[in-house]
Amino acid sequence: MAEEQEKKTFDWLPEGMEALADGEYDAIIMGTGLKECVISGLLSVQGMRVLHMDRNDYYGADCASLNLTNLYKKFNAGNPPDNIGSNRDFNVDLIPKFIMACGNLTKMLLHTKVTRYLEFKSIEGSFVYKGGKILKVPATPEEALKSPLMGLFEKRRFRNFLLYIDAYDETKPETHKGRDLTVMTMKQLYEEFGLVPDTHQFISHAMCLQLDETHMNQPALATVKELQIYCYSLSRYGTSPYIYPVYGLGGLPEGFSRLCAIHGGTFMLNRDVDEIQYNDKGEAIGVRSGNEMARAKFVVGDPSYFPKEKVKATGQIVRCICFLNHPIPNCGDQESAQIIIPGPQVGRKNDIFVCSLSNSHQVTAQGVYIAIVSTKMEGDNPDKEVVPGLALLGHIMQRFTTVVTTYEPVGDGNSDKSYISSSFDASSHFEGDVDDLLSLYKRITGKDLDMNINADSVEADY
Repeated sequence: MAEEQEKKTFDWLPEGMEALADGEYDAIIMGTGLKECVISGLLSVQGMRVLHMDRNDYYGADCASLNLTNLYKKFNAGNPPDNIGSNRDFNVDLIPKFIMACGNLTKMLLHTKVTRYLEFKSIEGSFVYKGGKILKVPATPEEALKSPLMGLFEKRRFRNFLLYIDAYDETKPETHKGRDLTVMTMKQLYEEFGLVPDTHQFISHAMCLQLDETHMNQPALATVKELQIYCYSLSRYGTSPYIYPVYGLGGLPEGFSRLCAIHGGTFMLNRDVDEIQYNDKGEAIGVRSGNEMARAKFVVGDPSYFPKEKVKATGQIVRCICFLNHPIPNCGDQESAQIIIPGPQVGRKNDIFVCSLSNSHQVTAQGVYIAIVSTKMEGDNPDKEVVPGLALLGHIMQRFTTVVTTYEPVGDGNSDKSYISSSFDASSHFEGDVDDLLSLYKRITGKDLDMNINADSVEADY
């Protein structure tokens, strides 16, 4: 059977070239990052023939989870020390992100039933940095009333604000209380409730997960919806609004890859794409790898697979992966946590994100903690950018620093049949990246992905 497949021939194959795998597909997808794997899974479920390639010999591309040996190899750090634990105990995410429990990525996992391949646990704590201190983001109205984040009268105003947000329904004018959130800005909405600027900052950055201050002068509706998802996720699981897969994020692309394979998709790891081929109209029609070629109606991939003129740089992100022998101080000895440092608190435009994980999520050996600090670069000294985050960690046993340039596509892909995802952002959650994924799906298929599924229905004990 394998010999017959090797001998497949097509009229379009130049002399001396062979067919790559089955030769003809509906879609060729390059890179096994999360976005690409979700797309290949969704397209294959719809009956499309998919060829999925990756230059690496592992799934995940830039968002892979690496064991100890591969991590040290990637950063040219020599051999791992013997006292840190065994290789198989580690699954270290290159791009660490938590999943909003009732957000769009969870809906996607449910929609495709990929949850059956994964186990999730909640993240124990969600914190915000204010005035030089790490403070817990209140998880209940009772906690809010005790929180040192606000004074007594501000707590009451905050509670009234949250009650309004909880009741607000875009389709029910009686819940709007005379406010048109498609016109009123977020700053105006905060001021309507008498909230002070410090509280605006805490809600926007730690709860609405805004990355900077631009949303303050934009219509409030989009930010209010983000706050509703945060509150809904928080009430669902109690300790924080985030969940995370046991054994690391590498399980997510693998889960969607399995979905694609079950529906007939072909996967080729350790196979680079030497050339994307275009017709006379400039439309992508296939790829070449060595002396093998495959054709498709369109191609999809991350920016690293495409010619430079198809993408544009959007900035740089610095990420520091740190090994600790203790939980992050001042977080109540939590085994896992997220800390958001709002940019204005440390004289920056962009927020700094700190997330920590441990053996409780099966990503490290017992007694070892991982803390990852990430932010968007504002200068040219990566170490300086992450100082406020690193200062919160206490003693660091080992540190790996990476600076990556982020890219986005120049066009929407419809004219050249090249559908390109954007690079992952600097935040420690997936909400912005899922927006890009939904946009990518719509550009490819011409329709919105049906997200009308209740994110409550994950059948697992978090």
